[in-house]
Amino acid sequence: MNRVRCLVLNAALGPLDYKVPDGMRVELGQVVECPLGPRTVVGIVWEAERLPGTDVPAEKLRNLRGLYPIPPLPAPLRRLIEWTADYYVASLASVARMALSSGGALKGPASITEYRLSGGMPERLTPQRQAAMEALEGEQATIRELAGIAGVSEGVLRGLVNQGVLEPVEVDCDRPYDEARPDFAQIELSDQQREAAGIFSEAVRAEKFAPFLLDGVTGSGKTETYFEPVAEALRMGRQVLVLLPEIALTENFLHRFEERFGTAPVLWHSSLKSTERRRAWRSVSSGEAQVVVGARSALFLPFANLGLIVVDEAHETSFKQEDGVRYNARDVAVMRAHFEQFPIILASATPALESLQMAESGIYAKVELPSRFGGAQLPGIDIVDLTEEKPPQGMWLAQRVVDGIAERLERGEQSLLFLNRRGYAPLTLCRHCGFRFQCPNCTAWLVEHRFTRRLACHHCGHATPSPAACPECGEPDCLVACGPGVERIADEVAERLPEARVFVATSDTLNSPGRAAEFIAAVEAKEIDVIVGTQLVTKGFHFPELTLVGVVDADLGLEGGDLRAGERTYQQVAQVAGRAGRGSKPGEVLIQTRHPEANVIAALAAGDRDAFYSAETEMRRDAGAPPFGRWASIIVSSEDETEAREAARRIGDTRPDVPDCMILGPAPAPMSLLRGRYRYRLLMNARRSVQLQDVIRQWLGRLDHPPGVRVAVDVDPYSFV
Repeated sequence: MNRVRCLVLNAALGPLDYKVPDGMRVELGQVVECPLGPRTVVGIVWEAERLPGTDVPAEKLRNLRGLYPIPPLPAPLRRLIEWTADYYVASLASVARMALSSGGALKGPASITEYRLSGGMPERLTPQRQAAMEALEGEQATIRELAGIAGVSEGVLRGLVNQGVLEPVEVDCDRPYDEARPDFAQIELSDQQREAAGIFSEAVRAEKFAPFLLDGVTGSGKTETYFEPVAEALRMGRQVLVLLPEIALTENFLHRFEERFGTAPVLWHSSLKSTERRRAWRSVSSGEAQVVVGARSALFLPFANLGLIVVDEAHETSFKQEDGVRYNARDVAVMRAHFEQFPIILASATPALESLQMAESGIYAKVELPSRFGGAQLPGIDIVDLTEEKPPQGMWLAQRVVDGIAERLERGEQSLLFLNRRGYAPLTLCRHCGFRFQCPNCTAWLVEHRFTRRLACHHCGHATPSPAACPECGEPDCLVACGPGVERIADEVAERLPEARVFVATSDTLNSPGRAAEFIAAVEAKEIDVIVGTQLVTKGFHFPELTLVGVVDADLGLEGGDLRAGERTYQQVAQVAGRAGRGSKPGEVLIQTRHPEANVIAALAAGDRDAFYSAETEMRRDAGAPPFGRWASIIVSSEDETEAREAARRIGDTRPDVPDCMILGPAPAPMSLLRGRYRYRLLMNARRSVQLQDVIRQWLGRLDHPPGVRVAVDVDPYSFV
């Protein structure tokens, strides 16, 4: 071909046509260097008939400047990009950029200089140098990355390089990964596991689209079950993708994977160094990477020969991207399996209602693991009614929960307290004048973090040191912490049970795979008696000596009127309850609540998941909510409140009149100020027969807005803030 149409990675530009110079061979999907004015931009050669554009006379076309030395993006991946952009009302360029998520990977083979401690000492050991050397023990990375790890300037590290304290190491960016061996170890499976694994392995061999819902109770061995189809894919020379919802879960998974396959899988998540991302991306695109384990962004990697996707903890809301392209990785993963014709396994102990409905209708094949592995029993669940069993004044734990922890301490067993609220207290106020600490960038209170002596916003990251006096009235020693966070619960445990060794497990303390590994090792070595954690500890961890789970505030998730509040609360509490009694010792779960009559709490106490989901299904059906109806939200934002309000009003005034589609708003969003931007929201509710995306595109496509206004569309929203 001597003329190509390119998708350039700039959402503001449409498709552009270019001339192919003599001697250059270009394929569809090829990533190319495109001239744009004086600049060179990245483009992807696309089918002209699928990418409408303006036909430009051949004599006016500019030559492509070159080809990037990587394989072309395969046709099924291009179809996935198109589908995602269409379904989530996003630009093709924004979605395609996720497939080319490592800029360094686009370059050819290369080596890079990294640095590590040599064992030498500097001529003058300043406190800053000593702190940097301690932080860099066991680390190897570029100077910029090491500076970020050590929290010092690059200049400090270059001084250590000059004195030989840091030594250079030449690293091949594309060195191969160790090979996973499908028959490295044979794991004993129960009859239920063996039957399920056989179904999945047969589907891998068939090389056809087959969506499965693996519905297994906590502790039933879902991971070991889906390892068998992973092994089958490896025997066939196919690649595998396993999606996990949290980076903190990675270390636990890696350990189990390495025991089964003899080596670690290829990792993909936001904490990777740039050289690691480049190496992983190029290995995936060449077909050398056998098994990739990663967060939701791994879904758009350009696999050369993908043969299986597993979405673990598939109910998790963190699979939904909340900014940029607002896609749900669980649903897009199913579509990728469809386009590339291979099986996909959605694994969960508490599946999303949408997934259960797909299984009910026969679209997904449901495979169940109804009992725990090895004869372990599900824990007994008791309700602690806080209206009758009130904690002592100024405390948050009922005496029954504290007594339960004390019993475990005597027996050398471990306990877990769950509260999905980071920090020490969600609100700090002045008892003298009533001043409340609010984020200057968001409609949110600042959360006190007593461990780090700061007040922080969990939405934008704004932080300020905790003051000694009220900034409003100047009164000293008058600040009061209102409500509990996990740090406050940990302090209470330490006060009431001084002999207990307590660890707070949140995204603040387990913010890297390394820290997560240290935490797991400490629990397994029985160096921790009581874990106090957020939703991070509700899934994936297997601690045989953990026999008591206490849910501090089961009502917390039911606040706010969220469409999925009941389902989410059930999932979180059921998942954290599943951490108890996973070994040979029986487990117990104590759920603190002020509303024991609530449907969610009653279903948890009775262990009747089916009754809860049945009631939730009928409620959704009556409301026309997913999976029986469609939701979409339109979020209008600007740094100027008047500008945001007027833009939202113009959108509302031009709303289309569509049968079976209700449009509410505009109204200020519940989080009306977020990261310095004022926000208004419109909410659409439509029957499934309505072509919702077409309605939105035609509606919003007619309107122009000031440069400072952003209009974001969220199809199938999970967050209503």
